[in-house]
Amino acid sequence: MESPAVVEISRWQFAITAVFHMSFPALTVGLAIFLAVMYTVYIRTGNPLYLQIFRFWKKIFAVGFGLGVVAGTVMTFEFGLNWGRYAHAVGPILGVTIGMEVITAFFLEAGFIGIMLYGDGRVRPRTMAFANWMIAVGTLLSTTWILSANSWMQDPVGFSEVHGQFRANDWWQVLVNPAFAYRYPHMLLAVLISACWFIGGIAAWYLVKQRALPFARRTLSIALGVLAILMPVQLYVGDVTAGFMGAHQPAKLQAFEGNWETDNNGYNLLVVPDTEKGRNDFQVGIPHLGAIIGKDLSGQANVPGLLETSADERPDMWPVFYGFRAMYFTALVMFGMAFAGVVLRLRGRLYTSRRFHRLMVWMAPAGVVAITGGWITAETGRQPWVVYGLIRTDDAVSHLSLGATITGFAGLVAIYALLLGLWIRYIIRTVRAGPEHLVADVGSTVHPPEASRA
Repeated sequence: MESPAVVEISRWQFAITAVFHMSFPALTVGLAIFLAVMYTVYIRTGNPLYLQIFRFWKKIFAVGFGLGVVAGTVMTFEFGLNWGRYAHAVGPILGVTIGMEVITAFFLEAGFIGIMLYGDGRVRPRTMAFANWMIAVGTLLSTTWILSANSWMQDPVGFSEVHGQFRANDWWQVLVNPAFAYRYPHMLLAVLISACWFIGGIAAWYLVKQRALPFARRTLSIALGVLAILMPVQLYVGDVTAGFMGAHQPAKLQAFEGNWETDNNGYNLLVVPDTEKGRNDFQVGIPHLGAIIGKDLSGQANVPGLLETSADERPDMWPVFYGFRAMYFTALVMFGMAFAGVVLRLRGRLYTSRRFHRLMVWMAPAGVVAITGGWITAETGRQPWVVYGLIRTDDAVSHLSLGATITGFAGLVAIYALLLGLWIRYIIRTVRAGPEHLVADVGSTVHPPEASRA
């Protein structure tokens, strides 16, 4: 077993890498689908407004997509560098899964990204639309493979252990494992919702500034329309997913409820846990609400406590509890804002309510915040296991010196901070520059470019 310092630094390094990487797919998966839809609508209707929307968001998508690929590649290298014993054990399963992502999603994206970025006005419009849809399919495939691999780590099935390695007995069980069936739709909805809030928030900024109004109104309308449909569905799917994970990983449910004793039926809003003593030094909660959320309308059902799990298998309550609260409370705010958007639309005030527009601007990163909170909950709630019930995190780290671990961690944080700063700066500059002016009367209907181009 490696020193606790090496394990902890390696965990932090991988956590930062994962959060940094996830902030890009959280936007680009939904943006890829949005771009494909916008360009398809443009060639079907001939309305240049949709081409204006496509060209503007293509710029933001391109840089985010590139950074996401780079950050994901770094994660793969970390499996071998910092988590060598883990990579050796799960390589026969997860190596295949990640390899399938490369030869399906990455090859598809690499084959069509050039057309998507540079084909506008140079290739046939239908070819351009096809390339956009292939990029969208590629991002969905990537999401599918990654969620399959991660879900297997949460609920490993369909394998046997041979000489310290896990090898698949039934690939269908491995790839479409029980956790995947719940977590994949939850994550797919999350990335679509995240992109919609980002799109809607930037559209609202233009309404606040009274710039590019046809562009802003149409984009805001599309984003809020999709959110009005997806947000209620996501709350239901999230509740079902939490129920499944609570049954399969009870310690995770106990930790994000924030209770130590099972006889507490309240809902905790704030806790200061003392892990050593197995109690909360301070907490603020609402009596009976926890039981009601757990579907006992009498409010008398017991909410599970972390003391039900043996001390050596308990996750750290701090990140699980507050990661879940970040996801859940942000989701509730998003639901409320989406509902407010529906009300404003019905009252004919969607494009004139300045207060709502300003709130939408602040909500632009809400989806990324919620996804980050959800991943923190899922990954820290699985601890102390890196593969649940099979490999403990302490036994998965490579044999590294403390100095090498610190150096790698410091270099990674410095580079990622720089890249994140440049990414945010690029978005700000692109938004301030605004969408390009296609025609003087943008928003009118014209015929699309002739399809006879090479």
